Amino acid sequence: MTRKRSLLAALLGASLLAGGIPAKAEPVTLRALMEDVPETQIIEAMLPEFTKETGIKVEFEKIGYGDMHDKLVAQLVSPESYYNLLEVDFLWAGEFPAAGWLVDLKPFVEKSGFDLKPFIPSMLELLGQTKDQLPIIPMYNYSMGLIYRTDLLADPKLQAAFKAETGKDLALPATLEDYVRLSKFMKAKGSINGAAMQAQRGDPNAMEFSNYLFSVGGAYLDADRKVVLNSPAGIKALELYADNVKNGAQQGALSATLDDTMRLMCAGQAFSMVTYWWMLPQIDNKEKCPAVAGKVSLSVMPGGHGESGGWGWGIPKNTTPESQEAAWKFIQWVQSQKVSVARALQGHAPVRSDVYQDAAVLKKYPFYKTGLDVVASGKSFPIFAYSAQYEDVLGAQLSLAAGGQAKPADALKAAADGLTQLLNK
Repeated sequence: MTRKRSLLAALLGASLLAGGIPAKAEPVTLRALMEDVPETQIIEAMLPEFTKETGIKVEFEKIGYGDMHDKLVAQLVSPESYYNLLEVDFLWAGEFPAAGWLVDLKPFVEKSGFDLKPFIPSMLELLGQTKDQLPIIPMYNYSMGLIYRTDLLADPKLQAAFKAETGKDLALPATLEDYVRLSKFMKAKGSINGAAMQAQRGDPNAMEFSNYLFSVGGAYLDADRKVVLNSPAGIKALELYADNVKNGAQQGALSATLDDTMRLMCAGQAFSMVTYWWMLPQIDNKEKCPAVAGKVSLSVMPGGHGESGGWGWGIPKNTTPESQEAAWKFIQWVQSQKVSVARALQGHAPVRSDVYQDAAVLKKYPFYKTGLDVVASGKSFPIFAYSAQYEDVLGAQLSLAAGGQAKPADALKAAADGLTQLLNK
């Protein structure tokens, strides 16, 4: 009898499945390749909360930035991507959608009612939003501003010397010319490097120079995406950049990276650095940087605009509809106001304006008020399918100009021609 009942149950189960009643589906697991940086670690610590709320598991595979692009592309061109949630750098925000690798998130936004209004417009534009499509939702930003020493600006001897030399009061510079003049003054009279500069060829100097370009009103492209880099403003920016590398920066600036500038600033060996705005608390830290803690502040780049960068979330097309829905649930959750505020209290660089205005965030990090200005006023490096390659093209010319091996005007023309060639590929 028992055997007959077991057989009957087995047959009944088979018939139900054959009749279209599905077995209980396994929960979706989201897998993302993430840059191994503090921002990733902040989110990773919160993942159990998302799983508890939704039942969806999330796994982060953390690696260095240099290996991310090639590893992602290998999956995005395969029949089905192992990674069903994407962290996308803004430098790939032209390439990935152009290749047809990303799901358009606009229908997901409309269907779910997800509110994009709190997102800073410059961040949405940076990552490719148009009136017709939304390939990427902003995740966090790395816009750049000016970090500087307040104690040196308040030093009576330096104030007197600057007044005698220039006829002007020693103060935070309002223009790029003023900044380079001040940087050179600090190196000559302040017994300190005027600027800690990351002038190494490639990504470091391309990003740093972009701040100089935008500060003087220059641009890489106009509204019609015509190359306008080779302009009077562009030449002026490169002349000032080369001047500061030679006469205001530390020795060896042409081979220096972000880490080198951080060490110099932390050790009290530089007046200023053009860098990511959220690096301020790392420098203003009594345990890590006792030489300058309590003596540093942040401002928007002189001239009113700096370089804007950021990461965003995308969903690969070559994944199942079920995993795409799960990935969208995660994106809504992680970029919600509640979770974004919780991340900000741990040091997150927000992409939502309401997070910068949150009372708890401002109480812990008063400088986030200025951070919002830095992000909102930021301008973008050219975003297209070959953005990463253009960093190398531009970086090579900047290095020649800053090293005295090419005239700034000639180097800028070569950089502009290189940009035109890549845009036409």
